[in-house]
Amino acid sequence: MKQLLCKEDYLQEIARSRDRRMSWWREARFGMFIHYGPYSQVGRNEWAMVLENMPVEEYEKLADTFSPEPGAPREWAKLAKRAGMKYMVLTTRHHEGFSLWDSKVNPYNSVNYGPRRDIVREFVAACREFDLKIGFYSSLMDWHHPDGWRCAFESEARLRFNRYIEALNTELLTNYGPIDILWYDVARPMEFWEGWNAVEMNQHLRALQPNLIINNRSLIPEDFSTPEEHLSAAENDWEACMTFNGLSWGYVDSAQARNYSYNAQRILKMLNTCCKSGGNLLLNIGPNPDGSVPAEAVEPLSTVGDWLQENGRAVYGRMVKDVKVGGNGGCDATYDGKNVYLWYWLWPSSGEMSVGGYMAAPKSVRFLKDGAPIDFVHDGRRIILKNLPRQPPDKIAGVTVIAMTFDRDPNYVFANRYPQLHGGKAYGE
Repeated sequence: MKQLLCKEDYLQEIARSRDRRMSWWREARFGMFIHYGPYSQVGRNEWAMVLENMPVEEYEKLADTFSPEPGAPREWAKLAKRAGMKYMVLTTRHHEGFSLWDSKVNPYNSVNYGPRRDIVREFVAACREFDLKIGFYSSLMDWHHPDGWRCAFESEARLRFNRYIEALNTELLTNYGPIDILWYDVARPMEFWEGWNAVEMNQHLRALQPNLIINNRSLIPEDFSTPEEHLSAAENDWEACMTFNGLSWGYVDSAQARNYSYNAQRILKMLNTCCKSGGNLLLNIGPNPDGSVPAEAVEPLSTVGDWLQENGRAVYGRMVKDVKVGGNGGCDATYDGKNVYLWYWLWPSSGEMSVGGYMAAPKSVRFLKDGAPIDFVHDGRRIILKNLPRQPPDKIAGVTVIAMTFDRDPNYVFANRYPQLHGGKAYGE
């Protein structure tokens, strides 16, 4: 067995392989999060057990009536593919402690209760059918296991619980073939990585899956950070995980949730924010109690997928976040090292629009979806787009993308005519 490394040496070792392991992830940009379990039957948030102070014995009864329809994971994967997503992450075991697989370590699982089926196996098969990378969410916190709270102050309980958590993840990473992502969540009640024995545990797990990428929620940095319900860029690789409605990760009534849910335009706006800063968007759905896709998610995600069919080059691939580019009040920009993509949220009805700050002219300007050229002039400090259609050319979501091609990195300086923003004199004077 390979000798275990200390934390510093471990972090250096995974850093050496990170570019190789993260290559697909850095180009994927868009994934689907699935929160599904017995809590879906309650329909009042995936934390219902704790938020409503349900006794464990009362909550356990939900496991007997948990009944996802056969083929439900295939429906999730089909929609993810339709939406232009490249990977999926499933809550294999949420904080309630119920495993969605045939666990020999945790008898409180979907084979011994409810559907009497291995939902994780169905999920993996669906991901492979639709050519989606596979992610396993695994909670560290556990409200069901008797050591899930004693571990914070009893050393024997901590040892038992750490072995339990590692054994669960060992099952997940040995029984289903190649897995791409291990997505930890909520490292309570311990407050430091030492409490979880995280360095040793993750070395053991990586040995099972050499190409695995791991998030930062076992309290060591690992491969990527995970801002939750906000789009905050990080220096390292990052992924914003977002609910579909701002209310719950798990199922809530579609008719009531619809008014709070994202439409296609808001999803595209989030994608833009993530892409321009080198991040990914992991957008969640909470399936219905029977496992079917919630109705309010279908149309927006399908629309986004149609839009990506025409405009995906502005999203997928490695966007350059260290070179400044910009749009104007009606658009924002991403940059792939050659093209600046202007995403127009508000289309100019006048037939003309300028983007300031570009000190050199592009080689060409065109509509991304069909390559049609756009007339432009450059006055030294801005690019003026001329003879534009009076209506947004994009008929799918109303978000038109214009590609400006440069021979070298754009020389972009924000508000370069205005001394107030540049120390009292205009840029270049």
